[in-house]
Amino acid sequence: MIRFALLASACLTAFPAAAQQAQESEQTDPHEETAPEIIITAPFARAQVDVLSGTSVVSGEELTRSLKPTIGDTLASQPGVSATSFGPNASRPVLRGFQGERIRVLTDGIGSVDVSNTSVDHAVAINPLTADRIEVLRGPAALLYGSSAIGGVVNVIDNSIARRLPEEPFHAEAIGSYGSAANERSISGVLDVPLAGIIVAHVDGSYSKTDDLRTGGYILSDPLRAIAAQSDEEEIRENAELRGDLTNSAAERWTVTGGLSIVTDTGNLGFTISHYDNQYGVPPRLEFEEEHHDHEDDHGHDEHGHSHENVVLAMKQTRYDLRGEIETGGGFLERIRLRAAAADYEHSEIEDSGEIGTSFYNQGYEGRLELVQSALGAWQGAIGGQFFVRDFNVIGEEKFVPRNRTEQYGIFTLQSFDWGAFKAEAGARYESASITAFADEDLGNPDLNRSFDSFSASLGASYAIGDGLRIGLNGTRSERAPSAEELYPNGPHMGTQSFEVGDPTLDSEKAWGLEATFKGAGAGWSFSASAYANWFTDYIYDYQTGAEEDELPVYQYAQTDATYYGFEAEASYRVGWVGAYAINLDGLADYVRAELEDGSAVPRIPPLRLLGGIEAQSDTLSGRLEVEHSFEQTRITAFETPTDGFTLVNASVSWKPWGDSGTSLTLSANNIFDVVARRHASMLKDFAPLAGRDIRVTARLQL
Repeated sequence: MIRFALLASACLTAFPAAAQQAQESEQTDPHEETAPEIIITAPFARAQVDVLSGTSVVSGEELTRSLKPTIGDTLASQPGVSATSFGPNASRPVLRGFQGERIRVLTDGIGSVDVSNTSVDHAVAINPLTADRIEVLRGPAALLYGSSAIGGVVNVIDNSIARRLPEEPFHAEAIGSYGSAANERSISGVLDVPLAGIIVAHVDGSYSKTDDLRTGGYILSDPLRAIAAQSDEEEIRENAELRGDLTNSAAERWTVTGGLSIVTDTGNLGFTISHYDNQYGVPPRLEFEEEHHDHEDDHGHDEHGHSHENVVLAMKQTRYDLRGEIETGGGFLERIRLRAAAADYEHSEIEDSGEIGTSFYNQGYEGRLELVQSALGAWQGAIGGQFFVRDFNVIGEEKFVPRNRTEQYGIFTLQSFDWGAFKAEAGARYESASITAFADEDLGNPDLNRSFDSFSASLGASYAIGDGLRIGLNGTRSERAPSAEELYPNGPHMGTQSFEVGDPTLDSEKAWGLEATFKGAGAGWSFSASAYANWFTDYIYDYQTGAEEDELPVYQYAQTDATYYGFEAEASYRVGWVGAYAINLDGLADYVRAELEDGSAVPRIPPLRLLGGIEAQSDTLSGRLEVEHSFEQTRITAFETPTDGFTLVNASVSWKPWGDSGTSLTLSANNIFDVVARRHASMLKDFAPLAGRDIRVTARLQL
């Protein structure tokens, strides 16, 4: 009750926050107005207040404090964001209840070129340790990055390809951290050296290692523990009492990147070569019932209680990146921007015996050209094109989808008009996609090919209703072509503990969307609120048929209509000063409800969440206390279990010995009261709770 009272007090005093950068800029002058945050995940930079959908920016001290081994867990405290949390090492962002094929995870505007969208036990091949900044676009603003971004985009931005010349003889950064919950040790470093006047050499690297994660209580959820406790088998009853360490959740990861850039007064061009190596365990599903129990449980559970051996995923990726930008010197175009990447990805699933059970291979190529128009009075815009090619193959005993190739080619435009108090924008994207599955005797399919033409468009406007206050409304029409993993699977997928059956006749998924925004900022305060709804036609989903194959429940992909709606809000308010310390209250709230045409729930939808915090900031020392409450989720499908609510209390202290030099030491305590927490968006939630009490020390050095 005490913890919940703290939460309620914080949220009622100031309902949501986000603007850490605003708070930092306000420390020296209580009358200084908030500097607008600029969103660069767009063809041209725009102020955050002008983006007609929900956005978040995580950088600086907030990013240092939030760093976790995965992108999903790093961003999980942002409004409208949850995480798949398939154990501590594979956690992809969930935006407004959307995940998998409906979310794009980018590195500097280009896809991660991995197989994290294929299964929730596959990690994203992006390391948060080397990020300078992470931007999250929720809703229609993300559609410029592909039809598969119908739910949103997460863009991880680093400085591996230089945009400016270092002013010093060299620029170096390093970050090291320790986390007690998994005995986590990590370190990363970045070095930029100017050569020959206009050339910048870059190198960065990182290493991290964790032991099994310590949780806050019982490993099995209460519904599964109740079943296990009644078993006649001693081993199953023992599983009901397991608590503490999460078996087979240790990990070891290293990355290295090197490259060269040419930087002039009118542009830049650079390339990098990087390698990502990650070996991590996937927590097993524990036995909780006898062989022939009739209990029907969550998608991803083993309905018959079979033991599953520990599996370790050994993944690696070699990636090649190119980025260039040049100012044209005038005329219709202001600048031309090019971005491209190619990557070879593979991972093997290694069983207890040391043998490789299944291997995944992915070769990907993606390129993007943006032509940014010069501002002509109130009018500014951009046009561009993009391509994406993926060759995907699975080899081994758990092959569930045939070798396939995806090709996507798109053109897009965004046009913006600024008449002061009134702003308007229109965007459109056309995309042609071809998805080919090659004949496979094991899966029993011939050569198959589907082609799709998708068109998405948005139209919106905002109006300043007062000093620092702006309301907006945006409408969208979007289409998404089905993926190979929805069209062509026909085999056992052990990552989800299901036998997946695709439908090669699926049509494009179509949706109408409407979003209303209300944003404001001023001296010592800021807020942003969004309410949204999406109406889907031919929504692609999978359902449990009741049949079994290979002793696994069969899940069939199908289409129906669906509706998503919800809201998210965040705000920050400076209540005053205590000496040199600015005292800020902040908080956030988010909620989403999703249902199919027959009124049944869409699975794995996060429940209502509230978060409130209080922070004291000065030039050298800052302290923060926050309380997050996630409500129970009882609106579930037939193959899910309910998820209990939980309350997390976190605190942190950050010391910057030389002010804003970039050097800091942060001590944080997460889940102080060591509670059991499970994210409903996680397919493994009943077998893998979140971390228990975690004391973290993070040191960042910049030279």
